[in-house]
Amino acid sequence: MDTQVQEAQAIKARVIKVDSVETWDLYVTQATNQGCPIVAHFTASWCMPSVAMNPFFEELASSYSDVLFLAVDVDDVKEVATRLEIKAMPTFLLMREGALVDKLVGANPEEIRKWIEGYVQSIRVSVA
Repeated sequence: MDTQVQEAQAIKARVIKVDSVETWDLYVTQATNQGCPIVAHFTASWCMPSVAMNPFFEELASSYSDVLFLAVDVDDVKEVATRLEIKAMPTFLLMREGALVDKLVGANPEEIRKWIEGYVQSIRVSVA
């Protein structure tokens, strides 16, 4: 399978688990090049509120096919968490063009849904 097909499938995947700094950098670069916004969920296996958000995050990802959803376990990818100053779990980041746009801390599904919806709407308006 050629890499372009693999990349296209990866972008269409719902939530992509980031397991290394290289994977993080690759997806952020790809999304930036494609003008695709990113929502990242910084989680930890030992943090129950964070783990409880996983199915909700999957559901959101399936609702917004034009947004790249990344899941980052802070214990697996400490360098990225440190670089982005992640201090608590769960933390959700909105990114565009490789830069942090906004950050939301805590497991509040409705607040997160509204926050992402507002962000996606603002991007769709600015692109149109």
